[in-house]
Formats: sequence, structure tokens, C-alpha cells
Amino acid sequence: MRRSIGRAYLGSAAALALFCTGMPQASAADAPRNVVIQRDDWGIAHITGQTDADAVYGMIYAQAEDDFNRIEVNYLTNLGRLAEAEGESALWSDLRQRLFIDPEVLKADYAASPPWLKALMDAWAAGLNAFLADHPEVEPRVLTRFEPWMALSFTEGSIGGDIESVPLTQLQAFYEKRAIAMTALERGTQFREPQGSNGMVIAPSHTQDGHALLLINPHTSFFFRSEQQVTSGEGLNVYGAATWGQFFIYQGFNPHAGWMHTSSGIDNVDEFAETIAPSPDGDLYYRYGGALRKVTVKPVTLAYRKPDGTMATRTFTTYATHHGPIVREADGKWIAFALMNKPVPALEQSFLRTKARDLASFLQVAERKANSSNNTLFADDKGEIAYLHPQFVPVRDDRFDYRKPVDGSDPATDWKGLHALADLPQAVNPKNGWAFNVNNWPWTAAGADSPKAKAFPRYMDQVGENPRGAHAEKVLSARSDFTPDRLIAAAYDPWLPAFTRLLPGLIAAHDKAPDPARAEPVALLRGWDQRWALDSTATSLAVFWGEALWAKGADEARRSGITVWDWMADHATDAQRLAALDEATARLKADFGDWRVPWGQINRYQRNDGAIRQTFDDAKPSTPVPFTSAQWGSLAAFGAQRYPGTKRYYGTRGNSFVAVVEFGPRVRARAVSTGGESGHPASPHFADQVSRYVSGNLRPVYFYPEDLAGHVTAKEELVRR
Repeated sequence: MRRSIGRAYLGSAAALALFCTGMPQASAADAPRNVVIQRDDWGIAHITGQTDADAVYGMIYAQAEDDFNRIEVNYLTNLGRLAEAEGESALWSDLRQRLFIDPEVLKADYAASPPWLKALMDAWAAGLNAFLADHPEVEPRVLTRFEPWMALSFTEGSIGGDIESVPLTQLQAFYEKRAIAMTALERGTQFREPQGSNGMVIAPSHTQDGHALLLINPHTSFFFRSEQQVTSGEGLNVYGAATWGQFFIYQGFNPHAGWMHTSSGIDNVDEFAETIAPSPDGDLYYRYGGALRKVTVKPVTLAYRKPDGTMATRTFTTYATHHGPIVREADGKWIAFALMNKPVPALEQSFLRTKARDLASFLQVAERKANSSNNTLFADDKGEIAYLHPQFVPVRDDRFDYRKPVDGSDPATDWKGLHALADLPQAVNPKNGWAFNVNNWPWTAAGADSPKAKAFPRYMDQVGENPRGAHAEKVLSARSDFTPDRLIAAAYDPWLPAFTRLLPGLIAAHDKAPDPARAEPVALLRGWDQRWALDSTATSLAVFWGEALWAKGADEARRSGITVWDWMADHATDAQRLAALDEATARLKADFGDWRVPWGQINRYQRNDGAIRQTFDDAKPSTPVPFTSAQWGSLAAFGAQRYPGTKRYYGTRGNSFVAVVEFGPRVRARAVSTGGESGHPASPHFADQVSRYVSGNLRPVYFYPEDLAGHVTAKEELVRR
């Protein structure tokens, strides 16, 4: 039952204190299980429950109010049921998911879960079902009722997680027994916005006021996470970003500590090349050492929606070895895919870390070793800071190159347990006073106090450095008197280090063979300070040139095993550099009438509706954005491109939630979310943060009851059922 207490209610400070400080702990038998949702003047939900389970109930209810569609799609994706909504084309993503996620196994995992976790899953499902009952106008595409075990299908902060590493074309090729070429995106040769984040922590020794600072800056798909505060009478009090449909704050802070996850370059999944040996009895076997083992064969039946709206099914015969499911074939071998699959420990770890009060308790939670792909930047009110590597790291024989499929018939290639946390790269309270990760290697995480690559197996990193790494080191090394405002300024520093490295090659190529047709564009780039700005024509020209050169070298870089930036800087020919400039000026002229186009005229934010797959229109209003793709080293990332029918660039991923947190006697924070909190175009919170988002003008976070007082625009009380 829902009881509205005024959708436009402005409460007194006394009333707010009553609801926000948490209710005394009590059992279901001696008190009503009420949950209060208060919306601040940015539409952010502040949820208070008697117990953690009550708070989870309200947390997911509030998320559903803001964007039920995204919640449902996330669970359709993770349950392997997307084709039931989107049709046969989604079958392959569903099959990929179902190779690793078995609903029957999840049901058993739920039944065996500790009581406290079951209570949270029960509350999560009840909250979603209550929302649907209270809002008959909301029509789910598929999931008309949620079951508690479903929460175990999605236990980390990213949709699909490690499973998305499996290329869908090759999965389809294997199970349909036909050749299908990999896409440029699967090969890694298509220019695209990096999937990752920025995280920075600064020790009290390097801050003006002697308090640790934390930058939370996920680079995800826009509108990927909900900003919330969740409080209970059992000690839960956490603020930050929760991926739609999850009942834990994924990146955020509590009164004592905060954490930021960034995508790691660790080798966290492996492929094993299996030698298949059919037998006369028709069974399939694979070689392992000197013996043959039987291949596990299992049917998987998937439902999908036909064009006429009716449902159909398709059954796949799937295969697996002890290494993992078979996902493709290569060079006559079947490729088994190994990854972390620990749904219960992963969900435990994701929730329990939100209650960690210091580094010691955070690491105690991390001993579950159920974080496979995320680095962590940590800070607390004791003044501790840390860079931490992912905790799920299999022990491997470093003689083998696990970046490629290894011989599954050789027992020496098998995983041999997990590394102890103390054996992983980390920087805890480094003497230099700061630590960071921007999806680069860990060997520069804390300047001179960084972990040393030679002390670790090579599989601890497989991506190397990127331009944002040099940028982060520069801004963090620049001062020792950081304040929240100065950390925000660092996070939005406009330098584009990739062009500082790349442009000298272009300029030198032109100087060797001057061409009057290129003289003005080269002069513009020669005089540019490699910093983005809305009115900068050089930014526009540089980005268009960089993209043209990237397209020329991406395949060769992949074949050579080097980064595209290294190819562009060290291996591109003068002819290729100059041809890319010609292409850039020609495209600018064709699209905008002149190659001298201010960046703000090209690079835009636009959201026309609440759809997950956005459409863009040059004729409709949009907002200029000064920062660029992270590919060029911009710490503030805006991954934009042209779309069918557009000439302007429109962003869909990059800076999505930005927060700076100061851990003093009272925690203080400022934040901004892309566009707004609500996914409903009619809501006043659909686009109310756009100007702050593009300018980096973060708003104050109302963390304490007295902060929230005077800023409540709506309040509702839910009675759990």
C-alpha cells in the first residue's frame, strides 16, 4: 500500500529530522514497516527505512518511479530474456547470457543464501511488484512479476559484465555451423568511446583543509545509473549511483568512507582451446592431459517475440568443459570461456561494502573475492586512501600468454585458485599523497609510489597506458593544496594530451612538403594549445583529423599488438597523416560549410525522449558540450558521433555521474548527473541538470537531515507488503 503525503510537500526541519535520522530497530511484530521516500529539488530520492530490507524496498520502488523501463531491460538482458521483448535478433545475446546464467541454479543459490541477504532480495522483489501494483498504467514488456532470485542475475555494476567479452558473431557462427565475420567493434578497430571511468583520491597531506578527497566519475552510457540516498535504522546510510534495478549503491559514499570503481585492464577472463575427440558411441570428449573427458551437453530453450507479436521458441544444444561453456571455434579447436561466476558472494560484497567505515572493514568485505573487473579508489575520514586491484584474480602459470586462447588439454594452463589480496597490485596510503585510475595500467596509480610491474605476473594488466593516464598524473602532481573546488577543476581540465603527442608528426609532415591548400589548417593546429573549448575551431579540426587517422591505423595496430595511439604517433606515414587532414577539412566543409567550425556547434547534448536507444535530430534543440571523447585524453569524457540524418555529434556515453566528496568531521559532497534524474520527459527532472553537467558546476548534495531541510519537494510513505 502506498500513502502519498503530498507530491509538492515542503516539510519542516523537525519533520525532516524525524524521517531522515532512521527509526529505532524493531521487529515486524512490534512496528509498522513504513518506508519514506523524499524527493529533493533535483528529484533525487532520499529513502529511509526501519531495516536494511525496508530501505531496499523503498530504494527499488523509487528507481521504478524514475525509470521502470531501464530496470526491466537490465534484467531481461541479464536473465537472457531480451528476445521476448525485442525479437529474434536478440537471441544470441540471450544465449550468451544463458551459457553462464541458469535460472534453476540461481533459484538454488537464493534458497541457500544467508538470511540477511534473502531478506534484501525478498524486499527488492516486493518493492518492484508493489510499484507495478500501484501503477497499472505502467505496462512491462515481459516481466510482470519479479522473483527474489532474479536479483542474483545482476550482481556487479555493469550490464552483462565479463560475459559481454564473448563476441556474438562467433557465438552464432559456432552454434549455426557457418562462417560469420567479426564486426569492427568486436575486433576493437572501430573508433568508439572507451568504456570505463575516472577515480581519484587525495590524502589529507595534499589538501588545504587536511581532509581526504574522492572523485567519483564513471564513464558509462548516459542515464545508466540512478542517484539516490538510502538510509536505515540498521546503520545503512549511503549516497551515490546505483545501476537501474540494483539494490546497492555501486559508486558512492557513506558518512565515513567512499569508493569509486573503474574498469580494469586486468586479464579477468580466459579462453581455453579444447581438442574435441568424438567417440564411436556418439558422445563428445575433449583431451585433458593423458585422458579424455566427456563434454557436458545441455539444451537451452529460449523464447522470442515474432514480428506479429506472438511468441516462439528455439532450442540450442550447448556444450561445456570444466573450463567453461563453448563460445566459438578457432583453428579447429572449440574455445571454452572461463570467468567469475559467484552471484551470491558478488551480491554480498556489493551491498556490504556500502556499510564499510574504513579501509580495514572495506578490505574485510573484499575478502569475498567477488569483484572481477573493477579497480577501486578508496578514501575515508581517517585520512586513508588507496588504489585497489580487482579481487577475483586467478593464479595462472605465467609462462602462457592468456591474452590468447591457451591449450585446454594441458593441465598446466588451468587456474590454480585465487590470488590473496595482499599479492595484488595496490597503493595504500602512498607517500606521494594521491592515487588514481583512468582505465590505464596500475603502474602509475600513485606516481613514484606505484606498484612495480616487474613484481607481478603479466596478466595483472593487458591494456597498458592511455592518454588520460598522463593527464591525471599531471593534474594530481600540480599541487598539494587541493580543495573540493580544485579537484573539480582538475576533473574538468581541458588539456588533450593525445594531440600534444600526435600533432608534431602532422606538422612535420607538412613542413617537409608544404602545400598551400593545407597551410591554414596546419597553422591553426600549430598555434593551438591542445585544450578543448566551445569556441575552439582547432578542437573541431583536431578531432576530425584524429578520427580519420584512427580509421587508417586501427587494424594495423591490432595486428601489431600496439595501441592505436602508438600507431598514430610512431608508425603512421606522412602521407597518411596528411591524407587524414584532407579528409577532416573536406568533411567539415561538407557538413558545416567551412572547415573553421567552433567545437560547440558540432558537439552536442540532446535527449528527445526517454528511450534507451536514442534518436537525434539536428533540427531539434540541443546543448553545446565543450569536452571531448576520452580517446584524446579528456578527463571529462563525452563520447559523441554523427547518427543517421545528423551532421552534428551527439553524446551517448562518458561523464554520467560526477561527485567530489570531502571526508571531514562531516562528509561534504557535490555532484551532477547527466541531464536529470528522471527518465520521463514530462518530469521537471528530465533535463534540469544539463547546464550544470556541461559546465562542471556540481550542485551540493543533501546528505544530512539538516541539509535536506527546506529542499524537499515531494514525500511519500510506503507501507511494505
